[in-house]
Amino acid sequence: MYVARIATPLIAALTLWAGAAHAQSSAPVAADGVWVRSSVQGQKATGAFMRLTAQESTRLVGAASPVAGVVEVHEMKMEGDVMKMRAIAGLELPAGKSVELKPGGYHVMLMDLKQPLAKGDSVPLTLVFKNAQGVESKLELQAPVAAQGAAAAHGGGHGMHQHK
Repeated sequence: MYVARIATPLIAALTLWAGAAHAQSSAPVAADGVWVRSSVQGQKATGAFMRLTAQESTRLVGAASPVAGVVEVHEMKMEGDVMKMRAIAGLELPAGKSVELKPGGYHVMLMDLKQPLAKGDSVPLTLVFKNAQGVESKLELQAPVAAQGAAAAHGGGHGMHQHK
């Protein structure tokens, strides 16, 4: 009888845990064409670029990488005849629509680089999302470093998984 009292709650807890683990396996946001622009000695900043597609409306609210002291979501836009870049609090990702993060537009800015990023390197990058209910999720990426996007777009963005 004592074993039954312990086993039943234990089985219930394991069943819930297994269901939660399964639910986390499908990331709410997919990333493809992921790449980071290479840098040279002394360069303190670069950009990460990709295409993001959310299953439900959500926002990209942050990012992090061990290769940079500061990582922010940025936008570049024309104001009059001046191109301006600034950090933004979040980037809206409408359900089922791809949003392009590209040079000259929205991108993830890696600043205070800890070392140069050479073509062929791979950069760990964590993206942070928040859905309409305020639930946060993370997407772990390995972004290939390239001199330009075309080289990375063919193989970039794979080997990613999602955490809550």
